[in-house]
Amino acid sequence: MLETSAIHHFPWNKGRLIGQKPPLKLQEVWSIRIRLEIAKSQRDLALFNLAIDSKLRSCDLVKLRVIDIAHGSTMLNRAMVIQQKTHRPVQFEITSQTQKSVSAWIQKAHLTSQSYLFPSRSKHDDHISTRQYARIVKSWLALIGLSPDEYGTHSLRRTKATLIYKRTHNLRAVQLLLGHTKLESTVRYLGIEVDDALEIAEQTEV
Repeated sequence: MLETSAIHHFPWNKGRLIGQKPPLKLQEVWSIRIRLEIAKSQRDLALFNLAIDSKLRSCDLVKLRVIDIAHGSTMLNRAMVIQQKTHRPVQFEITSQTQKSVSAWIQKAHLTSQSYLFPSRSKHDDHISTRQYARIVKSWLALIGLSPDEYGTHSLRRTKATLIYKRTHNLRAVQLLLGHTKLESTVRYLGIEVDDALEIAEQTEV
């Protein structure tokens, strides 16, 4: 029988990188986008562009149906979904380049209005899983030499929100775009430091 002192318990996160996944930089977004365009990977390009625009969690992104973002052959400029985590609605914009890539994918895949936008290739009448989506994201990161241990699906969710915050410092706007119920959640999610808060305060005269 082993003595208690001889039994070693290692923390679950030993050797792992933990904490929030950083957002992609603007040049990294374009690097991935260009590589997907060159590879003519229409599904991945549509998925990538929509992930950046929508700022949705993986569980909400993979469940999108064509009808959520398009009426007939007309792509919507804005869409709204009910979040699985909070059961609250959140709206997002669909930029012209995303509309173009998603429309091309819908036509190529012969999707109907009730079809999942990103259907599973192995399960009939189902969408890709969050695990499949995570693997796809890892493949995108590998295209430009980013480590999948440091970045992940939340990197895409945070990317545009972080850029918007840096350009506007409008936390309330970012809170609404991310669908957070509390402003404190947005502050933690963006990783806003004290220096950021002080810089905003210094620029505000009362």
